[in-house]
Amino acid sequence: MKARLAIATLLSCLAIIVLQAAGAVDWKTAANLPGVDLGGLSAKQKASVLEILRERGCSCGCSMKLAECRVVDPGCAYSTNLAITAVESVKAGKTKTETFAALDASKWAHLQEQKVLDDAVQIPVAGAPSVGPANAKITLVEFSDFQCPYCAVAVGEINALLKAYPTQVKLVFKQFPLETHPQADLAAAAAIAAHKQGKFWPMHDAMFAHRDDLSRRNIIALAKQIGLNLEQFESDIDSTEVRETVVRDVQDGDRAHVEGTPTLFIGGQRYNGAVTLASLKPIIDAELAGAQTALAKSKGTN
Repeated sequence: MKARLAIATLLSCLAIIVLQAAGAVDWKTAANLPGVDLGGLSAKQKASVLEILRERGCSCGCSMKLAECRVVDPGCAYSTNLAITAVESVKAGKTKTETFAALDASKWAHLQEQKVLDDAVQIPVAGAPSVGPANAKITLVEFSDFQCPYCAVAVGEINALLKAYPTQVKLVFKQFPLETHPQADLAAAAAIAAHKQGKFWPMHDAMFAHRDDLSRRNIIALAKQIGLNLEQFESDIDSTEVRETVVRDVQDGDRAHVEGTPTLFIGGQRYNGAVTLASLKPIIDAELAGAQTALAKSKGTN
């Protein structure tokens, strides 16, 4: 299991490198990195932290430096926590050598064995867009970002999963626009506005197909193509109701400890593997078998 998770992590990171190679922030020269709080540091300390993050390799298995991993994969828990350690060490007046020692001593310095499914949590889904039978035995909740390249890749895999389990699996979509994606928040609002007209999934597919340009002008053009009432659509995008829905989804994700996108929950359990049909199918089969066993036991006790 540990070996499979390590391989999945490596493949995921390699995919990220390919998907974001073009147009990415230059991690070698950037003065700020996603998720790295340099506030309260002097100019010299900031320079020291950035130097350390550019030299130190990430331990997640991606073969990138910490600074590069923060730019390419802002959801990586390893580079996130090691960056925090580096900042705290430098802020405390530690030398570069001492900071490297602190990084070596961190639990995030080594690839950790991670459960495929975490303990179940409660995620509000009332009113959220969904596809699949209401009485499905398994509910998938996806936190996603329309500007995220890995989310775009995951669409095909999740669709294949739903096709493989047409009566047993339901998908619920939750908005989680990342701060690193400047057009993602508007796209999230557009998706919810389309949902109000019963056309969330056509807008979902259209925006992922055009995620390279999710400007307001292009989103309105997509809305026109799928037959939305444009006057209502534009009004809804800017409405307090829609904006508050986006905020609530993000807050729900924060409470469930979502760190990046896409993040899937299977029956309320966070899934920590690759978002591919091949990886998800054994998990779904096991969950269905478990549900069947539990049902049989409950009947036996009645």
